Amino acid sequence: MTTWITICDTCKRDGWEDSQMDVTDGEVLAALIEDQAQGSAIKTRRVSCLMGCTRSCNIAIQAAGKLAYTLGEFTPDKDTAAAIVDYARLHAESETGQVPYRTWPQPIKGHFVTRHPPLPASE
Repeated sequence: MTTWITICDTCKRDGWEDSQMDVTDGEVLAALIEDQAQGSAIKTRRVSCLMGCTRSCNIAIQAAGKLAYTLGEFTPDKDTAAAIVDYARLHAESETGQVPYRTWPQPIKGHFVTRHPPLPASE
């Protein structure tokens, strides 16, 4: 079962317009996460808008049959990207997708927005 990190590549943090950056904060975070996940079992994908604009930069961590999580309000830097990928690895190792708090990487604490139960296997 594959764990996916879905990254909003259209996220713009407050002040982005004044920063004169050519790329969005979401694109920066996406590239950093993709680099960190390279060579691992964690898959990444970019989407245009996770509709969490007030909490940009947003990501989702998902796998079939497991709890899914939305996280936001990240700073797009290497330490954040590494922590997101580390948490996704813990999610992948968990049978249910639930990861004990004591094992969470510090840079993701305080960034959880929602938790979604897995869809039912049958009606």
